[in-house]
Amino acid sequence: TGKKVAIIGHFPFTPHVREVASETWVLELSPREGDLPAERASDLLPRADVIGLTGTSLLNHTFDDLITYCAPNAYTLILGGTTPLSTAFFDYGIDAVAGTRIVDPEAAARSISQGATFKQIQGKQLLMLVR
Repeated sequence: TGKKVAIIGHFPFTPHVREVASETWVLELSPREGDLPAERASDLLPRADVIGLTGTSLLNHTFDDLITYCAPNAYTLILGGTTPLSTAFFDYGIDAVAGTRIVDPEAAARSISQGATFKQIQGKQLLMLVR
């Protein structure tokens, strides 16, 4: 509450963050209404108190640059369904890692093959590792 928050990527909790943060910046490679272009990361991330990096930043090769823009005293987390659950992120200054663990592979595979959205996938467990 009352913090400057930068979020890399779209997440369903963003409207709530906008309600409680003093400022909220959503940075996107393909900006939607209300988003800012990803090129603004070097200007905004150093000013943020809390930073949420999408796990997709690992896949699109933007993580290495983004983490260098984060202020050392910012609370920084990497999150989303594509986030590997690894404590190795702590070596890069990440404070928390939020991802998904498949606990029932058959149920997960069935859900995915039926076209389930992430929220609808059965057989998964959301986990968070904290430094």
